[in-house]
Amino acid sequence: MQAPNFHADAMVLGGGLVGCACALALKQLGYAVTLLEQHPPVFLKNQDDDWDPRIYAISPGNVAWLESLGVWQTLALNRVCRVEKMDIRGDNGGQLVFDAYEAHYSGLSFIVESRALHQALWQAIEVAGVQIVADVSAQTLTHSENHACLTVKDGRQYHANLLIGADGARSWLRQQLGIQAQLHVYQQMGVVANFSTERAHQQVAHQWFSPITQPDSILAYLPLPGQRMSMVWSTSQQHADALLAMDETSFVREVTEAGGGVLGTMQLITKPLAFSLNLQIAENMISDACILMGDAAHLVHPMAGQGVNLGFRDVVSLIEVLKNKRSVEGLGCQSLLRRFERARQTDILAMKTVTNGLHHLFLNTQQPMIKKLRNDGMRWLNQQRAMKQLLIQQAVL
Repeated sequence: MQAPNFHADAMVLGGGLVGCACALALKQLGYAVTLLEQHPPVFLKNQDDDWDPRIYAISPGNVAWLESLGVWQTLALNRVCRVEKMDIRGDNGGQLVFDAYEAHYSGLSFIVESRALHQALWQAIEVAGVQIVADVSAQTLTHSENHACLTVKDGRQYHANLLIGADGARSWLRQQLGIQAQLHVYQQMGVVANFSTERAHQQVAHQWFSPITQPDSILAYLPLPGQRMSMVWSTSQQHADALLAMDETSFVREVTEAGGGVLGTMQLITKPLAFSLNLQIAENMISDACILMGDAAHLVHPMAGQGVNLGFRDVVSLIEVLKNKRSVEGLGCQSLLRRFERARQTDILAMKTVTNGLHHLFLNTQQPMIKKLRNDGMRWLNQQRAMKQLLIQQAVL
């Protein structure tokens, strides 16, 4: 018996944050949407003392967009924290403070747990009627303009006029399309953990470039609801291994000392985890009736917390292009997809340049002149109110 065929207007490969958001936005635009996810998420009810160490700093622009999709307002408010100020410290007295209120914004970003946002998006696509195909992996791909077909292991075929690959940094779709990706391995790890704190963080995020206890690293404290904070420490493989091997008391002491005790005594509330840090940009985002977005298209340093924000802006750009498409253009039309790709180039290039540039600038601790220039530069920029407001305006998109 021949395996059945399934047809949709658009098909999303990958059910992470960006994939779910894309499927939902396309469905709300009136398209028939299929989402394929090899490993569907299993969500457990959050406990008061159970916090996901994987967090995201969502920009106000993306929060407003998620609200328009009906997603953000379903999150429990006691699991979300607004960042009102960011205090950035150099390694020789440099300081740079970004204040949302000075720039006439209510917040710089909103900290949310990965699983909480993922659950809200997954439930939204179920309610919206997106066809979810779970526990399957694509085996083969055929594609041409205005048509793509994925065949899964049991022979079923899924057809669509547009195929979106949101299947992560090791994207299967990107490989099938033969799209090359420029990979730069930072040879660093990101160590994450959550803490309860003696002092209130007052909605302030802290970031230290080359903290005195561990040069050649970047440490961030991000506020969580209540007197809690989420730590992200971008550091060498050797130091990351040492952190993970420490007993709880030693680990807390190391993190506290690196942050100068700014939040007082701290207690660990999640087991530390680590992930590798890479820069990876796909040479193209489109091919025939296929699009790459999210980590499948671009992976940047997490210091600015902009990875998922870039992915959400991919979706926003695609939806805007589709809203303005000509009636003669099919979903997979090359002229349409090229407009999407052009719309994303500047944003992605800017984020790549900023994060990669800051990484190299502040992790070069051996040259005194560079050290002096970067700290003097921070102090100078901190006095330029108009310029800081402009930077904030770009960051909140």
